[in-house]
Amino acid sequence: MPLLEVTATELIGGISGESEERVRDIFEQAIDNSPCVLFIDEIDAIAGNRQHAAKDMERRIVSQLIASLDQLKATEFGQSVVVIGATTRPDTLDPGLRRIGRFDHEIAIHIPSRKERREILRIQCEGLSIDPKLNYDKIAELTPGFVGADLLALVSRAAAIAVKRRSLRKFRELHAASEMNMTTVTLDDDEPADDQQKPAEINKDKEEVQEETKDQEQAKPADSESDKPAADTTNGENSMDVDKPPNAATPEPKPTSSTASPLVSDEFYEPTLAELTNFLDNPPEEFADPNFCLTMDDFLAAIKVVQPSAKREGFITVPDTTWEDIGSLHDIREELKLAVLAPVKYPEMLKRLGLEAPSGVLLCGPPGCGKTLLAKAIANEAGINFISVKGPELMNMYVGESERAVRACFQRARNSSPCVIFFDEFDSLCPKRSDGGDGNNSGTRIVNQLLTEMDGVEERKGVYILAATNRPDIIDPAILRPGRLDTILYVGLPQEQERVDILKATTKNGKRPVLAEDVDLQQLAVQTEGYTGADLAGLVKQASMFALRQALNEGKVSADEDLCVRNKHFMEALKQLRPSVSEQDRKVYEKLRQKYAAPRVPLLAEK
Repeated sequence: MPLLEVTATELIGGISGESEERVRDIFEQAIDNSPCVLFIDEIDAIAGNRQHAAKDMERRIVSQLIASLDQLKATEFGQSVVVIGATTRPDTLDPGLRRIGRFDHEIAIHIPSRKERREILRIQCEGLSIDPKLNYDKIAELTPGFVGADLLALVSRAAAIAVKRRSLRKFRELHAASEMNMTTVTLDDDEPADDQQKPAEINKDKEEVQEETKDQEQAKPADSESDKPAADTTNGENSMDVDKPPNAATPEPKPTSSTASPLVSDEFYEPTLAELTNFLDNPPEEFADPNFCLTMDDFLAAIKVVQPSAKREGFITVPDTTWEDIGSLHDIREELKLAVLAPVKYPEMLKRLGLEAPSGVLLCGPPGCGKTLLAKAIANEAGINFISVKGPELMNMYVGESERAVRACFQRARNSSPCVIFFDEFDSLCPKRSDGGDGNNSGTRIVNQLLTEMDGVEERKGVYILAATNRPDIIDPAILRPGRLDTILYVGLPQEQERVDILKATTKNGKRPVLAEDVDLQQLAVQTEGYTGADLAGLVKQASMFALRQALNEGKVSADEDLCVRNKHFMEALKQLRPSVSEQDRKVYEKLRQKYAAPRVPLLAEK
């Protein structure tokens, strides 16, 4: 069937009634070509909700679109027209367009999975010269959150990197070879040519002065005699003087030598854009290489540059945090692995045992103890997408906007499944609802919307909820019941050995920053009782600043082997820093630990 494709913005006119006429014309054209497919891209531009329309023209366009859709059913040829609309914002469409008989089928195109990304890459690489050893599975694993357009941009960038790598190398080789050939001809003969050219020019000037005083007929033989040496040294066309060097007769020895000398001395010559473009448009025969192809290194370099669309929109894909960056909390790790990794990596085992993953996990404890790092690390190990949401980010002063933001967040997670939604500062999002309130305040509406998304009618398969809070006691009890956030894990202050592990992870085992031999991490762990993980990271940073200050005061300007963080720098930092959790707060968190240290329900609940 023929395809009629139109962008919605092309149907909008500047004169009253012109937009409606364009809508009618495109539908009449579809009827004339029936059976056919009419594809309207970015349909939300002309089909917004009429209740929120700012102008009457917007309402008229929607009404005309609805009338044109209904007219297709009333005509014989119109029934053979299939109308397809595309949008990235289905919630903004007018409800009248989404009922049965109009756009009655809604198909959500999700973010491709790892297997789908691999197949998309194979298709996009067809026709290209690809290294046979290229690992499509590895590239698909390293590109979570990439859609088809992102993968196409990745292939294009990898090809550009490969061409640049090949062309620059070959350009430098040919450029160096050509420059070496030119300089061997002119290098030894520049000075003699200059020496002979100067007297020739002087003689020529003298003859010109004499020509003005003599008769033209008498000057002809004089000119022929006097012009010979000048012609021999400058033009060299009629010269028969064998005593003069042959290269002195060429017109361009000096410009060639002066231009070539700086280029030859720089072995890493960088061509200008015009030179490189001309080189690529007219490549020499030596440039052809049957073995030239895209390699894995080209794709790895392109992955560092190309960002997925989701990340540009503010959503994080798979984070780069690993368990090595945390250094402790081994017991919490095992609980999270069972809660998130097991359903992702071993779904068949859970299905055979009649088990299902918990609806959500709440991490509670003092600030700075690694709750956010835990959520990122578990998403990284699972290799699934990660959406981080700060509680206050969803708050909006306009009625209904906060709930819309919650719906959009969960919808994005469903489109990106498997996905982890991490709510930080969860207590600000779900405080206890007041008994005496009317239920219309913003906090109550957000809690109700969250409850609906957690265990509502819509399926939440492949979407895992992680939340972090410092105050689980002020969260609405309805959120914490089984079936919602049914697993509560307490992330407390690190013990002595855990502080040693955190210091090792923060300093990369003494390699960044470089630690001196007199630094004893075990002793530092003893002296940092009550410090959180964030406090220990701040301690290392402060000690590094003291080391830098001392080096600058001593006049050091380079990073030599003596530049390192010593024990005295840590002692100075300890004098300035204090634990972020006070003694009074520790008592409060100790009560929370006694209440939430163990999960209230099993991590994997039986059906």
